[in-house]
Amino acid sequence: MNFLIFALIAYVLGSIPSALIVGKVGFNIDIREEGSGNLGATNTFRVLGMKAGTIVVLADILKGTVATLVPLIFDVEISRLLIGIFAVLGHTYPLFARFKGGKAVATSGGVILGISPLLFIVMVVSFLTTLYISKYVSLASMITGIITIIVSFFIGDILLIIVVSLLTIFVFYRHKENIKRIKNKTEPKITWM
Repeated sequence: MNFLIFALIAYVLGSIPSALIVGKVGFNIDIREEGSGNLGATNTFRVLGMKAGTIVVLADILKGTVATLVPLIFDVEISRLLIGIFAVLGHTYPLFARFKGGKAVATSGGVILGISPLLFIVMVVSFLTTLYISKYVSLASMITGIITIIVSFFIGDILLIIVVSLLTIFVFYRHKENIKRIKNKTEPKITWM
């Protein structure tokens, strides 16, 4: 019963559409009708700029982190990693935005931050390094997932390895169109680094 309650809380937290809120409140723009139409940080950066994108990426990370901390706050013995997965599902299939959300990257990172801050730092360094080299946000996201799996093996927590692997597979799935565009050399590169 506890698992279902906390999974639902995590899903609802994940469902808060940060990009939609920032777009409508700050700019009177529905981000779903601009750029790629995606409710994630990358589309927000491209359409609304650095300040709005930064707010959205931080909010999306926070959703995952808070979801993993809620069971800790209530002192309930439950797998916080598994609960975190529901925040990611809420972010990608949000209840409050017609089940069309982001691509799971920032919220997945937030889940890892709530469980292993050191692994999160590895993720951020990996992401920024790959982004600087490639200029592709999607590629940086996927490579970061692979590096996170490798590093999690050194931590030695089997559940962490499984969850990080599942999240990485999900991130690849959510980026399937980006993969095609990278192959066709039509994926947009960032211009702000």
